[in-house]
Amino acid sequence: MSEIVDVEVPTVGESITEVQLGAWIKSEGEWVESGEDLVEIETEKASVQLPAPAAGFLEGISKQEGDFAEIGELIAKIRVAPKPDSDASASPGSGSATASADSTGGSGSGAAGSGGSAASFVMPAAQRLLDENGLSASDVPASGPGGRLLKEDVQRYLESAGSKQASKPAEAPPAEKSPGKPAASTAVTAPSKPTSTLMTGAPDRSEEVKPLSMLRRTIASRLVNAQQTAALLTTFNEIDMQPVMSLRKKYKDAFLEKHGVKLGFMSFFAKAAVEALRRFPAVNAEIREDSAIYRNYQDIGVAIGGGKGLVVPIIRNTERLSFAEIEWTIADFAKQATENRLQAEDLIGGTFTISNGGVYGSLLSTPIVNPPQSGILGLHSIQDRPVAIEGKVEIRPMMYVALTYDHRIVDGREAVGFLITIKEVIEDPARLFLEL
Repeated sequence: MSEIVDVEVPTVGESITEVQLGAWIKSEGEWVESGEDLVEIETEKASVQLPAPAAGFLEGISKQEGDFAEIGELIAKIRVAPKPDSDASASPGSGSATASADSTGGSGSGAAGSGGSAASFVMPAAQRLLDENGLSASDVPASGPGGRLLKEDVQRYLESAGSKQASKPAEAPPAEKSPGKPAASTAVTAPSKPTSTLMTGAPDRSEEVKPLSMLRRTIASRLVNAQQTAALLTTFNEIDMQPVMSLRKKYKDAFLEKHGVKLGFMSFFAKAAVEALRRFPAVNAEIREDSAIYRNYQDIGVAIGGGKGLVVPIIRNTERLSFAEIEWTIADFAKQATENRLQAEDLIGGTFTISNGGVYGSLLSTPIVNPPQSGILGLHSIQDRPVAIEGKVEIRPMMYVALTYDHRIVDGREAVGFLITIKEVIEDPARLFLEL
């Protein structure tokens, strides 16, 4: 008898007791390698992939996308087996995959559809779909390993049957013929009705209910908590981006050649934020009960749009990193966020946050502080605007910046001074040291 290995929800972080399942990367009945990703798991802080604990056939999937599961809960099983050949006729425990009934005089109804093979084993999900549509396993070609009939096989069969039915031309009713009169050779066509560009028929007023993901629920809870517990205020300024854009254009090729990563704007703002946080440490502090906690380090979170929504991974000890190290870290976080591979420890902590809404075209916004932090810097799109330069009107690439801060610990003077520091550093990037 084949060995069965349980697939359970692993521990994915301290204090996390429940997760939400994302999309299954592997289908039921599919053969998987040991360590190969099976399913996405979404926690309150990040999305991770659950690897296969052994090599074999994935079976017994008990949780579907969107379902919730507790830590340690059984969600599937793996039937341990060696990797089958491409022309293997059977999988462990599934019996013979050959349709011997046909060769021994069985009825033709037992054969699979044209171009397919008879199913040797029907997966549970496929059987449910067959029952719902009144089909027999012999009607559907099987494409799974060892002749297994998968849910996808039944879905393809139903789609194919539906398209064939829709493609059949409707038969016109026979024309009535009056006695003694020849059939009319031409038909009189009625004037065509003017077509309308407006939607016809009843409007679609249906609703779709989807549970909030674990990540979205956490974001919602934290943002509401920030609005209710902190005294949030936002101050604005604008920055002439021409100096840093010229510097970036001049050195971007040399930077890429030496460090193997592109020189972006975010490293400039991260370095500028480090300088501003040093000058105004209250923006880098937090309120803990009746005390103010001031830090001598800067762990800056950078908001990144990932596969499951906006996430804020933390660049640890930003004050110690070079431009290249900051750009490398951001690029790596962006890749992991797109692939939903960020770990919980990547998102924990942080003393300050930078959010760049400009990449989405935002001209101006008031970002919300991520508690227990006391400040967040919002960057916006760069637009050419007329500005006064030494008594003359010039067109310059300008960016609005916003600092939202907790007024319980940060005074308005400090908030304004913080943004002025950002402005000074970005408009005079020679203050910063580029490691080229």
